Amino acid sequence: METRLLPAFAATPEGQEAEAILRACVHCGFCTATCPTYQLLGDELDGPRGRIYLMKQAFEGAQVTAKTQLHLDRCLTCRSCETTCPSGVRYGRLVDIGRKFVDDRVGRGAIDAARRSALRRGLLSRTLFGAALTVGRLAKAWLPTRVASSIPDVRAAGVWPAPRHARRVLIPAGCVQPALAPNIDAATARVLDRAGISALPIEGAGCCGALSYHLSEHDEARTLARRNIDAWWPHVERGCEAIVVTASGCGVLVREYDHLLAQDPAYAERAKRVAALARDPVEIVERAWSDLSPSIDRTRTLPRIVFHPPCTLQHGMQIRGVAERLLVDAGFTLLPVADAHLCCGSAGTYSILQPDLAERLKANKLHGLQASTPDVIATANIGCMTHLQSGTSTPVRHWIEVLDAAMPDAVREPAPHSARDALTA
Repeated sequence: METRLLPAFAATPEGQEAEAILRACVHCGFCTATCPTYQLLGDELDGPRGRIYLMKQAFEGAQVTAKTQLHLDRCLTCRSCETTCPSGVRYGRLVDIGRKFVDDRVGRGAIDAARRSALRRGLLSRTLFGAALTVGRLAKAWLPTRVASSIPDVRAAGVWPAPRHARRVLIPAGCVQPALAPNIDAATARVLDRAGISALPIEGAGCCGALSYHLSEHDEARTLARRNIDAWWPHVERGCEAIVVTASGCGVLVREYDHLLAQDPAYAERAKRVAALARDPVEIVERAWSDLSPSIDRTRTLPRIVFHPPCTLQHGMQIRGVAERLLVDAGFTLLPVADAHLCCGSAGTYSILQPDLAERLKANKLHGLQASTPDVIATANIGCMTHLQSGTSTPVRHWIEVLDAAMPDAVREPAPHSARDALTA
């Protein structure tokens, strides 16, 4: 694609990256076939190719309006288009650049700006989020159905094994997951403990920065990334072999810290090291599978499951089919799902900022997931879990919880009669 970007923008690192991405696009339109919002709305400007044209025009100096902003806001940043694109267009990076460029010129109305600021402040603070969640749970019976359905019930974390192995990894505590579903990190620690790997819970950090970055607060995202690196670095220097990020929505950004802080001379090298160490749990479990497989109690009743691969896992990190394969090898019955490549509509804060589209996407996704009446819906991201659970009575669990429930041993609390009971409790 030929470009004539504004000279001032073209001279910036963002402008240079945007120009390289734009030039890779050949206008083929393959991306529209897999774009969730294009499928719903049928508008070229609500698909990747149309949005690319809008951003190109903005970068070249054309007038940008609230309508331009709306079409970019409607993008889920699911990156399904990247998986489809034959030219390797890095659309996800482009749309983050484009959103900030447009936001800086169009601004936000008072209500929209206040809502976005409240989201950032509330979700980035564990204290505020935890307090709000507690109040919400107490008042759940009196809240509107749509609000109440998005508030998960309390689930205990269970035992976190004490460090006892020479091999060690970090499991950073995120922003909302510890309050919403503390069992995910604990289950990961238990599974890895069985493989001879001790998982260390790391406090002193927080949000990975994805929430801020996708809301055009790029400087805030970099500040959060630096804080995390500072908290993790002593363990990196002591030789931890991986930083295991149990929410794929966070993991995809941590793996890009080298890109996020490439222009920061004080952090660039450390960011590169941290990005190289970042792993999704499925990568660690796959490598340790020969040690883990004998731990599975194959005499227990295992639930019939369907797997929803989060967009951040299958499109962002390009990890596809691994969790499914491990679950099948563990003895679970994995049921088929139509249109598994499509987004569920969670997409970070998207389900709050674009509720109507998010609800339509959720309904479509649940229709496919529940077609074969599974006992459990498994996934790999806290956002997808919470969003999907708000629309179904079928338990939605992280796949590592599903695996952990099939592997009883001394580090767990007394196990229920079956793995199905453990997951549906």
